[in-house]
Amino acid sequence: MAPALAVSGIAKHFGQQTILGGIDLEVRPGEIVALIGPSGCGKSTLLNILSGLLPPDAGHISIGGARTTGFDDWRRVAYMFQEDRLLPWRTVRDNVSFGLEGSAVPRGERRRRTADALRLVGLDGVATAWPHELSGGMRSRAALARSLVVQPAVLLMDEPFSRLDPQTRSQMHDEVLRIQADSGMTVIFVTHDMEEAVVLADRIIRLAPHPGRIVEALEMEDLPRPRIPTEPEVAERIRQLRVRT
Repeated sequence: MAPALAVSGIAKHFGQQTILGGIDLEVRPGEIVALIGPSGCGKSTLLNILSGLLPPDAGHISIGGARTTGFDDWRRVAYMFQEDRLLPWRTVRDNVSFGLEGSAVPRGERRRRTADALRLVGLDGVATAWPHELSGGMRSRAALARSLVVQPAVLLMDEPFSRLDPQTRSQMHDEVLRIQADSGMTVIFVTHDMEEAVVLADRIIRLAPHPGRIVEALEMEDLPRPRIPTEPEVAERIRQLRVRT
């Protein structure tokens, strides 16, 4: 089976500085991968390249086994940013449907998919609310629904829950795991939270800076779910990961 997403020799330079110095990575279909490492190691830059928002200076990207050559190749990749970026003049429903506007999806299908996405994240009861009426957790759910409405094969997330309180963040972890299990989509996310990485990921990729490069890949699939951070085996993995970083 072809990787859901693969990069080969990806490099990126900003001026005289090399941000990424040749990244090779394959992500399996349905895998959840965490990207960790200190600030400046190129995690978010790599995610921006994987989303098609930023072109690499060297190397290439393949999605579903096909090498990317243009904008349309990223149509099955969704990106959930660190900020929810909800448009304040649009209702929750209209924010979620925004990702389908301008596409070839018929209007009736757009409405159905928007309703399905809202129901999936538990926001169908507040579809007509405005962003300022939502809690932080609900705003994150709306941003997640906006990413899911395009029915992505690959979901990219850049520290999407870093601004939430611990209880709400834990709830969002459960939501992501539930939705991923139901959909089978591939998830790649950036985090500075080692607990989040261990709880969510099947595999953790650690990067180092100057230039940004992969220095370690840690398999987590032997750790059964649900992973409760206070349980001894999970807590030990979190401790080990903190020592490594």
